[in-house]
Amino acid sequence: MNGGPSGFNNAPVTKAFVVASAVLTLLFGIRGMSKNLGLSYQDIFRWPRLWKLIASVFAFSSTPELMFGLYLLYYFRVFERQIGSNKYSMFIVFSVIISLLFEVFALALLRDPTANLGSGPYGLIFASFVPFYFDIPVSTRLRVYSAHFSDKTFIYLAGLQLFLSSWKRSILPGICGILAGSLYRLNLFGVRKAKFPQFVISFLSRLSRPPSGSPHGATTRNVVNRAPTSRVGHVERTYPTPMAPSVEPPESSIAMLVSMGFERNLARQALVQARNDMNAATNILLEAESP
Repeated sequence: MNGGPSGFNNAPVTKAFVVASAVLTLLFGIRGMSKNLGLSYQDIFRWPRLWKLIASVFAFSSTPELMFGLYLLYYFRVFERQIGSNKYSMFIVFSVIISLLFEVFALALLRDPTANLGSGPYGLIFASFVPFYFDIPVSTRLRVYSAHFSDKTFIYLAGLQLFLSSWKRSILPGICGILAGSLYRLNLFGVRKAKFPQFVISFLSRLSRPPSGSPHGATTRNVVNRAPTSRVGHVERTYPTPMAPSVEPPESSIAMLVSMGFERNLARQALVQARNDMNAATNILLEAESP
C-alpha cells in the first residue's frame, strides 16, 4: 500500500521520532542493555527508574521489533500529512501518555514482580491503527484462491507480527495503545482540537530539514502546489486523457491521495486521467513532482 510520496516530506515530527527510536535502540543494543528495557512492577512501585520510563517510549528491545516498528511508524506518517504536524504531535503525546498510564494501571493490578512489559513506542504505533482502520480507505483488493485481501492487509500483518513479537510482553502494551487511540478518536477532553505552540513544531522542522544545498529541500506539498502548467501538460501527454466522457472520481479516492500529501485539485485531475485507478493516479502525481 502506498503511504504517499517517499521519504519524510511533510512529516518532520515522524522523522524526528523515527530517528530517536532507531538511535536509542542501537545505543542500548551496543551497550548490551537491550534485555534490561521494558517496564516492570519494581520499576514503577518499588525502585522507580526514570530512564527506563523514557527508554520504554522510544527504544525497542530486539532487532525484529525495531524493523517492524520503524516500518509502521514510517507508514503512519500519512496521518501527519493528513492532520498537520502540530496536531500529530499532540496525537503522539496523548497516545504515549495515556498508553503508559494504562500500562502502569495493568502492572498495579497484576502485582507480579516477574511481569515485564515490552519496550518501544507500542502506544503510538497501535494507537495509529485506530485512525488507520476508520479513516484510510481501501484502494486495491486482491483475491488469492478463496481468500480476499486488500492493500491494508499487509499493514495489519506487520502490526500483528509486532503485537505477538514478545507474546505477553508485547500484547499488553499493544492493547494499551489501541485503547489510547480509541480515546483520542472519541475526542477525550477535546484533545483533537488541542495544539502545541508553533515554536515547538518549527524547532522539530528545523531538526528534520535537509542541508541548505540539497535540491530536495522543498516539501512535497510545496512542490505540488508550485507545479507549473507545462509539467502537468507533460504528464498528460504521458498518460493521455481518454476520449470517453470522464467519470467523477469518488470522494474516498480523492481523500486518500490528499492524505498522502497531494493537493486536492491535482489529486482529482490525476484520478480523472487514470480513470479512477489509484495506482496510476499516484504514479501521475509522483512523476509530476519529480524534477
